[in-house]
Amino acid sequence: MPTVRIIGPGRAGGALALALAGAGWDVDEPVRRGDDLTHVAIGPDLLVIATPDGAIAEVAAAIQPTPGALVAHMAGSLGLDVLGSHAHRACIHPLVPIPDAHTGARRMRGAWFGVAASTDSARRQVDRTIADLGARAVTIDDEDRAAYHAAAAIASNHLVALLGQVERVAATAGVPLEAYLDLVRATVDNVALLGPVAALTGPIARGDEATVERHRAALPADELAAYDALADQARRLVAGRGTGAR
Repeated sequence: MPTVRIIGPGRAGGALALALAGAGWDVDEPVRRGDDLTHVAIGPDLLVIATPDGAIAEVAAAIQPTPGALVAHMAGSLGLDVLGSHAHRACIHPLVPIPDAHTGARRMRGAWFGVAASTDSARRQVDRTIADLGARAVTIDDEDRAAYHAAAAIASNHLVALLGQVERVAATAGVPLEAYLDLVRATVDNVALLGPVAALTGPIARGDEATVERHRAALPADELAAYDALADQARRLVAGRGTGAR
């Protein structure tokens, strides 16, 4: 079976280690802060740098290039150049939220990954990794990685921020956040089934600006900017209904 060695056994690195172990891979002891990095590329089929993004270049530079070794990182917004002079380089970025290693490992199985590889050999190993996880891959060129990762942040981090607003506004009416979560789940299901344009419902979808104004009158002043910005995005979706946008 293939072997993986992970530098930085935090949430992401720990999740990948558990997921690959569950897929039958041999997982070496993790490399931790302060360990000698010089020869860590010798031995494993896949060496993964799972440190914070800002440390990846420094870590990669401390590893002695080894013929045939594949060195990868897990950063969504960084390209392959951050891995420096290693001949076989890759990125394996899971499109899942990872609150802890065990939850992340479970979510990685069958997930989407944004990937890249510098050589055919590196791509074959990446493809095997994805296949062993029962996952799916989308190739992201270096020049597209910032936009790709921005979309991931909107899909996950900004959604959490939006639900924070739901919780605050609902509290003014004495309603708990939990009362809205089935609505959120069903809405995401509709987007998956129909696409954002067709999934949009509510006052803006039906042109009911009077209800929108009642909303605005009821909202605390510090909630208006976010509401108005997203209302404008909803109007943008409505405008797309005549263009065939999904």
